[in-house]
Amino acid sequence: MNDINYLLRQIPKVDELLLHESLTRLGGGAMLTQAVREVLDDLRHDIKAGRVDMLPCRDALVAKATKRMYEQQKPNLQRVINGTGIILHTNLGRAPLAKEALDAVHEAARGYSNLEYCVEKGARSSRHVHIEGLITELTGAEAAMVVNNNAAAVLLALSAVEGKDVIVSRGELVEIGGSFRVPDVLTQSGCRLVEVGTTNKTHVRDYERAIQAGLTGALLRVHTSNFIMSGFVAKPGLEELAKVAAAHDIPLIEDLGSGCIVPLSQYGIYGQPVVADSIKAGVDIVTFSGDKLLGGPQAGIIAGRAGWVAKMKAHPLARAMRIDKLCLAALEATLRLYRDLAMVVEKIPALKMLCEPPDKLLEKARLLKEQLDPYGEISVVTEASLAGGGAMPEEGIATAAVVIKAARQQVSAQALERHFRLGPVPIIGRVSRDRFMLDVRTLDVEDFPQIAARLQAI
Repeated sequence: MNDINYLLRQIPKVDELLLHESLTRLGGGAMLTQAVREVLDDLRHDIKAGRVDMLPCRDALVAKATKRMYEQQKPNLQRVINGTGIILHTNLGRAPLAKEALDAVHEAARGYSNLEYCVEKGARSSRHVHIEGLITELTGAEAAMVVNNNAAAVLLALSAVEGKDVIVSRGELVEIGGSFRVPDVLTQSGCRLVEVGTTNKTHVRDYERAIQAGLTGALLRVHTSNFIMSGFVAKPGLEELAKVAAAHDIPLIEDLGSGCIVPLSQYGIYGQPVVADSIKAGVDIVTFSGDKLLGGPQAGIIAGRAGWVAKMKAHPLARAMRIDKLCLAALEATLRLYRDLAMVVEKIPALKMLCEPPDKLLEKARLLKEQLDPYGEISVVTEASLAGGGAMPEEGIATAAVVIKAARQQVSAQALERHFRLGPVPIIGRVSRDRFMLDVRTLDVEDFPQIAARLQAI
């Protein structure tokens, strides 16, 4: 106990340690003082717990305090290099933005803007006006609005039904990422869920039988983005449902999830519904994401009949779900790129990665292999990657990857994955069949030197 008390008495005071030459060069400040205090508190705790029998020198304490201060200044949200091959990786922030969108965000953030101000009239305006015309032009809808994500768009659309019954097929009662379930969203809107059909088969007559005059508020179609059913399955087409809804003067609402603006079949990507097709089929309200296959920022887009969209704009929840100016700027810039269909796939990163042909990816993988060869045992393999974000859940896309082994060292695939992930800039790869690999579909050539440096550092 005497030794412990002796060590405790030898701990320098905070002010004394701050006078150390290495710390005075840093200029002081509250963060530095806090870092010194925490290091000394940790030391005091370790001494009392019997984990320290010799006091560290002051240089060592200063080094710890300096490191802690820099760690505390490091932002929690940081850039990572995505080598998973999953383009719309929800955990990694989904779609990277186009240059035009980044420029628009910078311009909107650097000062004031006409977010809700009409310059011509010198009066208050609505933030919807900046983007509604673009959405209607690209989708053929009568009107449109934007909220902060697609779950909010669905909730707002259902809330506009005002607590009535909403009919949905049992096969479409899906759970999306983060354990959010369609039935739960529907319940939160104040509507009553009416399930029809079976898990694998739902017919038009199932909807017709469930409709009750004065009680039914809408028909809901949910695109099962994150899973597929095959085999003995059936569901009515949108045109059929639209006719049923129109005959009973209730809206047909469709949650498209990802929502493509342009067909991707010319690039070998099939089965992804296009928003304009839903509008043309007679759907009254279509909701979809801005940060998935559209390739923009997080947003929920609502397009459809003018009367229903106006009702949602006036709903009290609309303010709680409204999109902020930075996302609005990025989304507008992204949508403007869709006016040039010849260039849109080249300019929007998510679409470019999704549509990159296998031969180009093999060239890219060989280029990465050349840069990694001096530091390890590298091979190029053909693999299958996923779109992610709930899009194309089981449709593997042909891709190329580099398999990495450390030269002259027995390092497991799991240890390699950890080494790359914990670097100065995290490099996220994947382990498959006890091999660590980086899928080049989601890698930028400009990041190759950094990947090589990380392998060299092992």
